[in-house]
Amino acid sequence: MRTALVIGTGLIGTSAALALAQRGVVVHLEDHDPGQARTAAALGAGTDDAPEGPVDLAVVAAPPAHVASVLADAMRRGVARGYLDVASVKGGPRRELEALGLDLSAYLGTHPMSGREKSGPLAATGDLFEGRPWVLTPTRDTDTEVLNLALELVSHCRAVPVVMDADAHDRAVALVSHMPHLVSSMVAARLQNAEEAAVRLCGQGIRDVTRIAASDPRMWIDILSANPGPVADLLTDVSADLEETVRALRALESSDEAKRIEGVDGIEDILRRGNAGQVRVPGKHGAAPRVYEVVAVLIDDQPGQLARIFADAGRAGVNIEDVRIEHATGQQAGLVQLMVEPKSATVLSAALRERGWAIRQ
Repeated sequence: MRTALVIGTGLIGTSAALALAQRGVVVHLEDHDPGQARTAAALGAGTDDAPEGPVDLAVVAAPPAHVASVLADAMRRGVARGYLDVASVKGGPRRELEALGLDLSAYLGTHPMSGREKSGPLAATGDLFEGRPWVLTPTRDTDTEVLNLALELVSHCRAVPVVMDADAHDRAVALVSHMPHLVSSMVAARLQNAEEAAVRLCGQGIRDVTRIAASDPRMWIDILSANPGPVADLLTDVSADLEETVRALRALESSDEAKRIEGVDGIEDILRRGNAGQVRVPGKHGAAPRVYEVVAVLIDDQPGQLARIFADAGRAGVNIEDVRIEHATGQQAGLVQLMVEPKSATVLSAALRERGWAIRQ
């Protein structure tokens, strides 16, 4: 691939353009808002000048509701040899294109499974997709050249290609992305009118659960409008679990021992099913999840503290597999939780104590 046209210079489009430009591809940028395309160009994502002729690949990064119309316009203009989109739903746009009577041999629906809570070109990074799954949904009509161009794009973005059926993809993202986003928003909504004294008690757990609720509502309305059925089906199941959980909690309030036992059984069931589902979430680099031991280190909120901890861990010959930071309420201090292989935990704890770090047991 030598040339590309990215249509839509928001977070995803600009990030893909940055990755391509960094690897020597001549990238042209187009957006319904010319100012946004100029911003992306200023960031080094390419040029907002129109290409002189057809490019190798056109990447449509428009909201799901507009993908089909933008693709149809690009295909009718003949702007590229191959066309793909990066929308978060796949079945609907393809059916819309089929209904328009377009030749879809030059088209491939794709979805990079990566993003941020922020939107727009200023939030974009060239490494946004690194190590992340990038779903490709070819059909028997997809031209081999177009599939190869898509694979080249995924390679340039250092993502991991995953081939799926379009409708299977939409059911999958409803489960792992769309439904969880709504549930996160529902939990976060409970905080809106909560007493300040209660909100001040927020810890890492509530931050984890509500993090994705910070995303742009307008973007999520577009996404959910394109995939409402599968999301509604999943929320129906969640609703049934909620009703059972509420009944179990009410039973725990009862003075009747039999009802209390029934309540305990109901709560235990949902918690154990949660355990069973959570262990299926892929671990580091998409591999099977592994159990790590936590070494908790108290730190002051000062520049260079994290760098020192990582450097000291490196001197001890210990690899930090993951890290989490919990900030202390009302204090300029925090707790850094270092996830390491169980056999390395004792070595790391001893090494950090030697270097003056306070280890919390």
